[in-house]
Amino acid sequence: MNLEGKVAVVTGSGRGIGRSYALALADAGCAVVVNDVDGDVAEATADEIAKAGGRVIAEVCAVGSAEAADQLVSGAVKAFGHLDVMCTNAGILRDRVLWNMTDDDFDVVIETHLRGTFTCARAAVRRMREQGTGGRIVVVSSIAGQRGNFGQTNYAAAKAGIAAYARTWAMECAKHNITVNAIVPNAITRMISTIPGLAPLVEAAEKGEPLPATVRKQMGMGTPDDVAPLLLFLASDAASEVTGQCIGLGGDKLALWSHPKEISVAYRDGGWTADEIAEVWSTSVGSEPETYGIPFLGGTK
Repeated sequence: MNLEGKVAVVTGSGRGIGRSYALALADAGCAVVVNDVDGDVAEATADEIAKAGGRVIAEVCAVGSAEAADQLVSGAVKAFGHLDVMCTNAGILRDRVLWNMTDDDFDVVIETHLRGTFTCARAAVRRMREQGTGGRIVVVSSIAGQRGNFGQTNYAAAKAGIAAYARTWAMECAKHNITVNAIVPNAITRMISTIPGLAPLVEAAEKGEPLPATVRKQMGMGTPDDVAPLLLFLASDAASEVTGQCIGLGGDKLALWSHPKEISVAYRDGGWTADEIAEVWSTSVGSEPETYGIPFLGGTK
């Protein structure tokens, strides 16, 4: 996959999946703006790319504000002349069950994920429209945003909203030749170590131990490097007709996620009363309720 001549911003790319995204883009010939709130890790990733012969700069800021988004876009343009790809990867977790979640737990996750994706995509699209040469917006959702997950009210809500961004912005940006897609990654990083049941996998991965087939295939979970090829594909000319999609990659598993749609309907002339809904629910619309939660984390199958 050749991305020579393209310029990309990857938020939250000092470590984890974001770092893998940045390294893979650079290896494919793309100039990269590495971003992280931690200046040391941002510079370390940028240095690694530069030593391999890549074109790179580091921009240190916490995504969320319009000012941070403008810093990233202007940094890319100043260094490389234009912007082709914006990948909104930055994220944090503040996991707690609903009744224990504080306002700050909620707000900081929404600020980084939902608002940060909005401000960065907005700044990028404004620049891409000015350039008139199209572009790629790649937002990052999650399985929790598609299915829900215990203890992740804030994160699941933000990631569900990000999936909706992709569908909405794909319509709005189409006439400007800007595609918008959501990656649904599934990788073992330090970020997921607080999720019940996953800490042992994180420890094993950090030791370099190979992941069993059940993890890579059935759970569809692998390393950050396993996810990076999807961003390369979506940034490339090969994906010029792909837009408005939520696409999962993890381990050995590549998947296209469905969009919400009506799966069962019933009609009654003149409308419905509550009693009439109760009468038909179990034999009609509600006869096969939808599942929820992530199956390998205890969700309904």
